[in-house]
Amino acid sequence: MTNRRAFLGSAAAAAAGLAIGRPTMARAACSAPVPSFPHVPAPELEEATIAALQTAMARGDQTARSIAEAYLGRITALDKGGPQLNSVIELNPEALQIADALDRERKSGSVRGALHGIPVLLKDNIDTGDSMQTTAGSLALVGAPAPRDAFVVDRLRRAGVLILGKTNLSEWANFRSTHSTSGWSGRGGQTRCPYVLERNPCGSSSGSGAAIAANLAMVAVGTETDGSVVCPASANGLVGVKPTLGLVSRAGIIPLAHSQDTAGPMARTVRDAAILLNAMTGADPRDPQTATSAGHVSLDYTTTLDPSALRGKRLGVVRSYFGFDPSVDRVMEASLAALRAGGATLVDPVVLPHAGEYDDSEGVVLRYEFKADIAAYLATRTGTPRTLDALIAYNAQHSDVEMPWFGQELFEQSAAKGPLTDKAYQNALKRNQRLSRSEGIDAALRAHRLDALVAPTGGPAWMTDLVAGDHFTGGYSTASAVAGYPHITVPAGFVHGLPVGISFFAGAWAEPALFGIAYAFEQSTLARRPPRYLEHAVPM
Repeated sequence: MTNRRAFLGSAAAAAAGLAIGRPTMARAACSAPVPSFPHVPAPELEEATIAALQTAMARGDQTARSIAEAYLGRITALDKGGPQLNSVIELNPEALQIADALDRERKSGSVRGALHGIPVLLKDNIDTGDSMQTTAGSLALVGAPAPRDAFVVDRLRRAGVLILGKTNLSEWANFRSTHSTSGWSGRGGQTRCPYVLERNPCGSSSGSGAAIAANLAMVAVGTETDGSVVCPASANGLVGVKPTLGLVSRAGIIPLAHSQDTAGPMARTVRDAAILLNAMTGADPRDPQTATSAGHVSLDYTTTLDPSALRGKRLGVVRSYFGFDPSVDRVMEASLAALRAGGATLVDPVVLPHAGEYDDSEGVVLRYEFKADIAAYLATRTGTPRTLDALIAYNAQHSDVEMPWFGQELFEQSAAKGPLTDKAYQNALKRNQRLSRSEGIDAALRAHRLDALVAPTGGPAWMTDLVAGDHFTGGYSTASAVAGYPHITVPAGFVHGLPVGISFFAGAWAEPALFGIAYAFEQSTLARRPPRYLEHAVPM
């Protein structure tokens, strides 16, 4: 997705309130009540952390099953009732049985690690080899489930994760139409922003962003091609991590474009995002790109989470991404002051060379790669269309449910492209990577001896408009996306009751340093607040 542009199953009853121990510093600052819907089950789950839930299970105060039941109760109350966020597209019918098995393991003295028994939601473009569907939000893929787990799902299951269900998304990762509305899919309908319900959650990992913001699970996995993790994270007051290309396997994830696609964590805290990423990485024979991560994977990304990590850091402020909204600029100036107060040296401004020069050619690359990549993926499925042309035909035949608001111009433009041997594609890809990498992000870091670059991730969530489509106003994602470099967004503040995030980005394999910077900023500002499910934005 370029960010310029039927709930299945039933929930269990909510469990009694969780005893999760003393709150962390972040939780103490964020655990304000939610006055709009005061009778939400398990209010103690709001802003809970992975560590707090592990402590509760270790003490015997709670079990994986009771925690799962409590989250299922919240999904019933908030996603399908109350504000009707519509963020969860399907629940895992085996969730409670899996929770029971994980509880038996714990009782026998076997705990797999920090994620044992922790409920996680997956974006509905990530294959699960179980009874759940994997559809990218399209009715065309409803039917036979995927034949096997995506590599990242296998990794998470081995870590003891409880996959609670799947989240809605911008259909086909927001790569079907130039006039699409983020958070809408033919299968799932429209997801709403939990902060202000008439606003858009951004996409394409819309459901993942809205669900975790509303505390419907502990963490979620999203995917990004350009902005699809960081934009919904920013719009929903979350930490979002887009890893270096090759750090996380793409095998078993419905593709958009292999030169930019990656899965990434979405969480309420930097620490929880780091813990989730720990379990997602690893070399995968099904994805040769992961071989490039050899020697670059951290066994534990939490080791750099130091509240004093800003001391001595040199950060470059990329002013060209400011100026699209005065209110966002005010949040950013306060954020820059916090970075200085934490001991960072700011080089302000820094020019990111060639930014914007590959926006159009990025689209060329994505159209070529989507045609090739989606054909390769569809070959792994049964009972679904087998080619892009067949998908286009399906949408045309089912336009009343698949195209009531916008069309499929991007599908059609991709179908018209030639093979990946075309010079037009090869030249565009080579040029884009050169301008975004060695002559772009790397050049800026090198010229100013920087540890990372800083920019606003995006503006406050825009009004959802199914007629006119998205109204993206500004922010940062494209250079890191095209380069395949890491990018972390962290909650920075609010504009009219709507969250906005700050982006930290650097060169390949810089995740450990970026986690440290992001954590120190988070701890110094504690900017995240839980949503209040307002109908309208509030005055400044």
